[in-house]
Amino acid sequence: MSLKIQRRRRGEANRILIVDDEADIRELIDLTLVRMGLEVDCAGSLVEARTMLASHRYQLCLTDMRLPDGTGLDLVRHVNEVMADLPVAVMTAYGSTENAVAALKEGAFDYVTKPVSLDQLRGLVKLALELSGTESVSGANAEARLLGDSPAMQQVRALIERVARSQAPVHITGESGSGKELAAQLIHQLGARRDRAFVPVNCGAIPENLMESEFFGYRRGAFTGANEDRDGFFQAANGGTLFLDEVADLSLAMQVKLLRVIQEKRVRKVGATTEEDVDVRVICATHQDIKALVNEGRFRQDLFYRLNVIELRMPALRECHEDIPLLATHILDRLAHAAGIRPPLLSLAALKELRTHPFPGNVRELENILERALALMDGSYIEAADLSLRSSRPENESTATTLQDKLDQVERQMILDALQEANNNRTAAARLLGVTFRSLRYRMARLGMNE
Repeated sequence: MSLKIQRRRRGEANRILIVDDEADIRELIDLTLVRMGLEVDCAGSLVEARTMLASHRYQLCLTDMRLPDGTGLDLVRHVNEVMADLPVAVMTAYGSTENAVAALKEGAFDYVTKPVSLDQLRGLVKLALELSGTESVSGANAEARLLGDSPAMQQVRALIERVARSQAPVHITGESGSGKELAAQLIHQLGARRDRAFVPVNCGAIPENLMESEFFGYRRGAFTGANEDRDGFFQAANGGTLFLDEVADLSLAMQVKLLRVIQEKRVRKVGATTEEDVDVRVICATHQDIKALVNEGRFRQDLFYRLNVIELRMPALRECHEDIPLLATHILDRLAHAAGIRPPLLSLAALKELRTHPFPGNVRELENILERALALMDGSYIEAADLSLRSSRPENESTATTLQDKLDQVERQMILDALQEANNNRTAAARLLGVTFRSLRYRMARLGMNE
């Protein structure tokens, strides 16, 4: 028997569709959204929802996962097929992580758990309504941030545009220096959270004994030196985006705590007795093969499952060699502007050198090479010799003229070898060299290596 479809018109107000077969849930959400000045329609089944969607234009659809004639996933798929611009959020049972992840993978905008937290619901609705004001990734600002006309870069930009319209966790993979943080920033800037904070965190740079307090904050007196309350990364990113770079460097103990926060959307400060709600979109990145780490028992499978809802792979620069002239010109323009000089030109020989260089450090290495060339050039052109590419001279040729130069060469080569052995994981490379992570960063900066 068909349930009565309830409608409430409010002039030109934004319109929301609620789909749930429980009348008390519909009434609670209906009342909450009406108090926000929204127009609300309610449907009790999948068939009624499809009828409403065909008859009206909505800014958000909120559906229960279990319906009498289907599932919320069925409705998510239907909306994605016929009206891809409409965000759909699902309500799942408490602790039903599999359903939430499945909905996000199907293209759901976000999810809330039952019993519904009205604060979380209001936050979700506000984010969905702000989506209509986001810019396209093809806009001038975004285009200037992620350059390249190669097929690989075009695919990345297209995926970023789609991902930005969702609140699903994103796992960005790619080699060091390939632009993973830049991709995360673009997802944030093109999404509904663009006016909130973007908080980047290098997981490999935080001492293990400080991780919990750094991520979740602490109460005054929680431990020696805690003289006042302090927020952590999650509180700092509340309403915005938390970018976890090199997430594979987190300890197993911290992975457990991170999983719970992501699932429950609540954090407890160190020394606190109560939890607080946090509304954070999590984007993580790593250059390591997390699937292999899961098989080795070094990364939790349930956390990987939760973080890897959408995977975005950043291509290596050697896969986009046709973009090198464009990238080099853009980088030189920026460096010259900062130095207050006229941007130099690259000679044909220099361009040839750059096109054939393997770039193990990707775009970050290209920036480093061009910054050095800008300092060494003599005239208005950067010549091949100004690039000082390692491939342009024999492996055994030494450029050292003093003892310090020779020592720097040896130190630089040891660091490069350690980074190669550690697959560019600087934390692991520091362990191989027998130094701290901070010491390695200092040495690399002193030697003018890629940061």
